[in-house]
Amino acid sequence: MVGRGGGLLLGIDLRKPTAVLEAAYDDAAGVTAAFNKNLLVRINRELGGDFDLDAFEHRADFNATLSRIEMHLVSTVDQTVTVDDCSFHFDRHETIHTENSHKYDLEEFAVRAQRCGLRMTHGWTDPQRWFAVAYFEAVPGEPPVGTGGVSIPR
Repeated sequence: MVGRGGGLLLGIDLRKPTAVLEAAYDDAAGVTAAFNKNLLVRINRELGGDFDLDAFEHRADFNATLSRIEMHLVSTVDQTVTVDDCSFHFDRHETIHTENSHKYDLEEFAVRAQRCGLRMTHGWTDPQRWFAVAYFEAVPGEPPVGTGGVSIPR
């Protein structure tokens, strides 16, 4: 969609220590838990569901193999809920997998982008290399090689 002569500016969440990630996605103030449970609120409101919000707990774990945070809503009891005219049974501890938030290595991301016909021409990170902004240009038909010779400043 970028097209010849076009470009893409993209923010990228980079890999960081597991403890930092899990604390960010399971914050002490409960902001992320409320965000996650809002899925059930909307199902109840917009689809005629009868989810008991207190019967689900938020959980966020880092899956190192897939390099992603996986968010779940965990049933705290055996229960059956209804959405419209459909019933769904949840065993205690059964989860609803609600979100994946992938984390990347900037150089690896540049190689992936090149496989899609984009070359990273500029990349910027914060001092800790936890977040990045990268600029990609469309390069149709170019084989994937490295990061396009781009030096990645901090």
